[in-house]
Amino acid sequence: MNIRHHEIEIDPQNPFSNCKLGRQKYSVVLTNIINSYPFGFVLALNNKWGAGKTTFIKMWEQDLKNNYFQTLYFNAWENDFENNPLIALMGELKTITNEDTENKFKKTLKNAAILSKNIAPIIVKAIADKYINTEGIKEAIIGVSKGLADVFENEVNEYEIKKKSISDFKKSLSEFIANTNKGKPLIFIIDELDRCRPNYAVSVLEQIKHFFSVPNIVFILSIDKEQLGNAIRGVYGSEHIDANEYLRRFIDIEYSIPEPEANVFYKYLYDYFQFDTFFNSPNMLKSDRTDFSETCKLLFTNANVPLRQQEKIFAHSRLAIRSFTSNMSVTPHIFMLLTFLKIRDNEFYEELKSKKLTIIELQKKFLNIIKNNINKETELQLMWLEISLINVYNNFKQDSYNRQKLFERETLTGEYKALISSLIKENSEDHVLHFLMKINRGYGEGDLNLSHFTNRIDLLEDMKT
Repeated sequence: MNIRHHEIEIDPQNPFSNCKLGRQKYSVVLTNIINSYPFGFVLALNNKWGAGKTTFIKMWEQDLKNNYFQTLYFNAWENDFENNPLIALMGELKTITNEDTENKFKKTLKNAAILSKNIAPIIVKAIADKYINTEGIKEAIIGVSKGLADVFENEVNEYEIKKKSISDFKKSLSEFIANTNKGKPLIFIIDELDRCRPNYAVSVLEQIKHFFSVPNIVFILSIDKEQLGNAIRGVYGSEHIDANEYLRRFIDIEYSIPEPEANVFYKYLYDYFQFDTFFNSPNMLKSDRTDFSETCKLLFTNANVPLRQQEKIFAHSRLAIRSFTSNMSVTPHIFMLLTFLKIRDNEFYEELKSKKLTIIELQKKFLNIIKNNINKETELQLMWLEISLINVYNNFKQDSYNRQKLFERETLTGEYKALISSLIKENSEDHVLHFLMKINRGYGEGDLNLSHFTNRIDLLEDMKT
């Protein structure tokens, strides 16, 4: 049994064969863009963290290789220990050298060395050697103006050298690429840029713009634009920096991979984590599997839950569900809802455990989480979750002698009536009463309290082998 979701295996011959999100068609679109503009540009793949960009990028890269493109993959986050991105970028280029291109690369590398040279320590040392000595403070002070003049002159000379070296570097780089790509552009993929140290991320962008803007290189930047914008504002020390405008200087084309169909990924995760192995065991009710699946559909279909977060929810629930023994009620809809809340809104989850919320406060927070899901098709199912959550929380908050009644039987008429209402749909007292009666009808669900689930979700109970 898997307790974590491993990277999807990429078949070299058919890179998208294991893609569960139907994304191959977007790689075709992007490859056609490259074919239309082979002379080079910067493409940003902009999606939120956890949307599956890295998996898509790696599948697409293999597909590009299969179509005879030369590619480089650079994980910026794994390499931001290096202060100068130019060193890392040149190191990646070195991997595609061969006997025919080695000399041109060495020439490019020599020009890169000039670019990365830091002359400040040399100047400081020159001033120190010349003007700070044992002859006294007076002579040092007298020499300061001359020292500053020398510094200025050196900086002007160094400016000319660096300006020429940039030109030389780009020329030699262009020649190196021209002899490497066999008529196709080099595809240089930079992943996880938004997760780097802010100053490193900005430095990568600046160096791509100023040093690597040569023909026949296509840069693919895999980013979360919002997070990268925060990094830019942090580097420049101002919340008023227009990060979008800043990024336009570097990005020629921006593309976002569309969200997958809502019911695709959670179904894949259900199979991947082998939930049927649990729900098909003899002690499970026949309705438990359906209950679990319907709750997953309800929570994930319209909630815009990032793929990475869906993985965490399923992985954690598969681990925690093992602590239910054969004589215990799993009540899958409550179990899955609370696991969902633990990962998705841990603050709310902890407030439930601390017994701090009133029932109306619980309902408002629950409504805020699922409000985008409410429609005519889902309102009754969501109301069922709402009332079920209220029931286990109410049982948990106070002992059986003091807890608030959720419904009662009228003395005169003998009819039952609900003492709470739903925030999901107005004038739904009949539905609320129906759900409360159903909860208290059988299988002991009416007496379950929150800790029955949270102790297992928090891995405080032993698990079955």
